[in-house]
Amino acid sequence: MTTTPTEELLSLLQLERLEENFFRGESRDIGTRYVFGGQVLGQALSAAQQTVDSERSAHSLHAYFLRAGDIEHPILYNVERTRDGGSFSVRRVTAIQHGQPIFNFSASFQIEEPGVEHQLTMPEVPKPADVAPPTPLPAEELAKLPPKLQRWFGRSGPFEFRHVYPRDDLNPPKRPPYQQVWFRLSNRIADNPVLHRALLAYASDFHLIGTTMFPHGISFLQRNVQVASLDHALWFHRPFRVDEWLLYSCDSPTAQGGRGLARGMIYSEDGRLVASTAQEGLIRLRPEST
Repeated sequence: MTTTPTEELLSLLQLERLEENFFRGESRDIGTRYVFGGQVLGQALSAAQQTVDSERSAHSLHAYFLRAGDIEHPILYNVERTRDGGSFSVRRVTAIQHGQPIFNFSASFQIEEPGVEHQLTMPEVPKPADVAPPTPLPAEELAKLPPKLQRWFGRSGPFEFRHVYPRDDLNPPKRPPYQQVWFRLSNRIADNPVLHRALLAYASDFHLIGTTMFPHGISFLQRNVQVASLDHALWFHRPFRVDEWLLYSCDSPTAQGGRGLARGMIYSEDGRLVASTAQEGLIRLRPEST
């Protein structure tokens, strides 16, 4: 039976519970060299949520990527029940492969309560219906790429992305370090806020580090460019659905010392700020081989 990319992703987030605080997750090859960071984020959040009372929702997470993940092997998630207070719970998760930690993660959960509200206004950009979907790479250009990247560009992923200001990563121009991208899950799914948060954690790892390379006219496709996520932070602000259009507005305030910092704000189509992100990534330029 053929499964859709959305069904594959939902299955990926359904972890096997080995013990009370110990879970196992499979990995999916999406064309990246190593396990995609968003997969580990989503699975770690899923593991942590299963140890928290259902009335407490994740409002923030902070993670460090310690080692590259092996796509060919499962990942074990060990959850530490750090604290359960009157309103907040905190969980610490360690992801393990081959006996070594590859990822550390802390998440905070809160019982819903009223409070003061304000938010930054969503950038003025065209609606997703007015933004063209990405143009597939021509077959002759796709054939020039390594097999892994051919899979990345040739696949039909679970999320649909529409770039307000498209960029050619094969021939990247220099431009200011910001971008806006509309995205949504390709298929409608159940009304389960826990699942929608895990899926947003997965999708939030797209586009951030790429923004840090815009001013330098480089991209992850170039053989002399080494890029890797070092950490990731995500805050959930308001209810949302990942199967409805969301705007990812990203910018990069600085890059230095082989690292670049990127920030993101995620809005619903009606302008509500539903989540914020931040990430620092490794950016190394290696000498061109002759």
